[in-house]
Amino acid sequence: MKVHDVVIVGGGHNGLVTAAYLAKAGKSVLVLERRPLLGGACVSEEVWPGYKVSTLAYLCSLLQPKIVDDLELKRHGYHLYPKDPSFFTPVGERDHLMFWGDGRKTLEEIAKFSRKDAEAYPAYEAQIERLARFVEGTLFLTPPNLPFRGVGDLATLGRLAWQARGLSAPDLKALMKIMTQSVRDFLEERFESEALKVTLATDGVIGASGSAETPGTAYTLLHHMMGGAAGARGLWGFARGGMGAISEAIASSARAAGAEICVGAEVERILIVDGEARGVVLKGGEEIRARRVVSNADPRRTFLGLCDERELPEDFAAEIRAFRMGGYVFKLNLALDALPRVKNYPGSGLLPPHKTTFHICPSIDYIEEAWRDAQAGRPSRKPFLECTFPTAYDDSIAPPGKHLMSVFVQYAPYRLKEGNWDQVKEGFADRCVDILAEQMPDIKSLICHRQALSPLDMEREYGLTGGNICHGDLSLDQLFFLRPVGGWARYRTPVRGLYLCGSGTHPGGGVMGVPGHNCARELLRDRP
Repeated sequence: MKVHDVVIVGGGHNGLVTAAYLAKAGKSVLVLERRPLLGGACVSEEVWPGYKVSTLAYLCSLLQPKIVDDLELKRHGYHLYPKDPSFFTPVGERDHLMFWGDGRKTLEEIAKFSRKDAEAYPAYEAQIERLARFVEGTLFLTPPNLPFRGVGDLATLGRLAWQARGLSAPDLKALMKIMTQSVRDFLEERFESEALKVTLATDGVIGASGSAETPGTAYTLLHHMMGGAAGARGLWGFARGGMGAISEAIASSARAAGAEICVGAEVERILIVDGEARGVVLKGGEEIRARRVVSNADPRRTFLGLCDERELPEDFAAEIRAFRMGGYVFKLNLALDALPRVKNYPGSGLLPPHKTTFHICPSIDYIEEAWRDAQAGRPSRKPFLECTFPTAYDDSIAPPGKHLMSVFVQYAPYRLKEGNWDQVKEGFADRCVDILAEQMPDIKSLICHRQALSPLDMEREYGLTGGNICHGDLSLDQLFFLRPVGGWARYRTPVRGLYLCGSGTHPGGGVMGVPGHNCARELLRDRP
């Protein structure tokens, strides 16, 4: 029987990054993906003939330039269209706030609502840039063990302390606050205009298991500002061919380096012999042997689904069970006969708002009301919506004259107090379309196809436990050396030869590829 150096469970983008780096290092690598196509949540699917839909992940910014360069992704088809303008928020019945690539135009927009905020915004932006640059310096670090197990752990802490010396006292104070404050508190210390605060606050709650008043959501805002894949910090862009084109570019790079990738290959369990991972068993019973096993699945699915719990230390298994993974997001994908009109921006055809992330969220209190519904175990009666139109940039993903619209919706709790998602999903999607119609009056007449994905769908189809798109909450107690659990944040696990490379490890969720990169590096450092 052939024995691979490494078998990777799951062909999501992080698993593919790990495969590419290991193959470039000369390892024999086999990637096994359960679904018929690669990418995990970073995927393009022909949901309807002629349409390439980014079914889950829909924008890119966090993918690190180092990975793009190391894996020569541009040579393998990777291309991003930067958003400009970047944000559009309707305000009242007729007004709006628009963020442009041209900073002067953005300040003019902010000044419509507050001259004081327009004067304060450049300093805010510069500080966020500095903080994001500092945190970016930790992305490629392997977190220290807690409690410490050796000099390497102390060395990592020393490196962090040395990096922190570069921050001024005000920036260090702001960093401590952004790691612990709610995004509402963080922004209200700086701005007075509700239009500006709610536009910025959405980055603190998008994908989060919390509201704008939840401590720690200020960090989620910073997390979304760390990328520069689209050419500027915090600027997001559309991948040509949809998000799956990113995964395919990584897969192409991995194959060029010698990796073998199989789709339609469902791993039933990880083969553990005498406390060591020795391969995997596929559904149907086929056994595949390997010297090391890497899981791109989330921590709970890996340890409580693919492993025999008897092979795990009891305290470790208990901590994995306690790892918070409840999802609160819903995805609505629409195929349109034309671009809709925008109530607060008169005109027809392709308008600047269609090129933005279009927020339907009138106030921070609106977010709070939506979150209270979710806490009560029901889908938000007035959810907030984040909308994009990828066909405003990319003509390769829809038939001529047709368009795609992506709607990211919160809040939709995985656990419902009454009923189940199979019963309420389409009704909730109808409610979302009704809210869209308040800002885009002709949207209902333009919809020719609709796909609704609940948290339960995300778990069933994409393997995201609890429908959590980040493989676990991005809260302070589940970050860095506590991700997924303290003492096991270095991509290794209590099972010898078993590694984690997914978003359930440092530095967390988003299409960034860093967990995959770091896992490959640590595996290569270990003796065979």
